Amino acid sequence: MFTGIVEELGEIVAVEQLGDSARLTVRGPLVTAGARHGDSIAVNGVCLTVVDEKIDPVDATFTADVMAETLRRSSLGALAAGSRVNLERPMALGGRLGGHLVQGHVDGMGAIISRTPGEHWEVVEISLPAELARYVVDKGSITVDGISLTVVDAGADRFTVSLIPTTLALTTLGVKRPGDPVNLEVDVIAKYVERLQTHGGPATAPAGEPS
Repeated sequence: MFTGIVEELGEIVAVEQLGDSARLTVRGPLVTAGARHGDSIAVNGVCLTVVDEKIDPVDATFTADVMAETLRRSSLGALAAGSRVNLERPMALGGRLGGHLVQGHVDGMGAIISRTPGEHWEVVEISLPAELARYVVDKGSITVDGISLTVVDAGADRFTVSLIPTTLALTTLGVKRPGDPVNLEVDVIAKYVERLQTHGGPATAPAGEPS
């Protein structure tokens, strides 16, 4: 489980195409420190498993395999050497939940529509797949490329977020331009509520002791 608070702006070192999958090597000294085979690291909001790591104080990297389904349903398939990526390690049990509950399971992709600079922030408009619109509400939470953000305005096929200077400086949203793809993960609580309402049915009280 992640929180959507990006720890480090990393860089893709290499992309090895393996037919129906790919292997990414990612530079990120902070998240790689202490990483071991089998650990999880979110890359642009996608939970990946570490298969190899190089612990180095200057040039630490980790490697992860990305299956065809992930490449198809996320923007990871468009990454190349030199691409910047948002990195986050899973939240430790008992740690601070600084953003919101993030699984690292991408629900769909959007794209940057427009950017409107303000005096101390920037409003970014992002396209929204129709099948995800019902989970996105004004002032609700959404994950964009692994970043926990608050929705300012939610529409049928788009939404807006306001980015503070820290987010612009320390994440990929500071450099993305109109047309660039982004990974979207909606609030998991909304999906569970919908499932319960649709398929939950009436609750059954447990049987009591015979009198």
